Amino acid sequence: MDNTARVYKMSFASVYPHYIQKAEKKGRTKDEVDEIIFWLTGYNKKTLQQLLDNKTNFEAFFNEAPQMNPNVSKITGLICGYRVEEIEDPIMQKARYLDKLIDELAKGKAMEKILRK
Repeated sequence: MDNTARVYKMSFASVYPHYIQKAEKKGRTKDEVDEIIFWLTGYNKKTLQQLLDNKTNFEAFFNEAPQMNPNVSKITGLICGYRVEEIEDPIMQKARYLDKLIDELAKGKAMEKILRK
């Protein structure tokens, strides 16, 4: 199984605590992580909790997202050595968009800038 297939099948619930931990280590909050997820995907508190409870995988997490934010094209730059705007696989690209936004949060960027306002 290649890395892409592995990411597709990985439970979002297994990675979510790492996003929170990364943010909290840098003085940011779970609420800010959730706000980023809501902005990117259109999920809300209730639907996110259902996804976590159901251990939804990344493929379903992104394929079933109510509304990917129209400003995702403004998310650019390197993540894990790849330019996010050049990743061809749609699920992998969306996962890397989320990684990039969480990185920006952990680096202390203002929410307004992270959410491309």
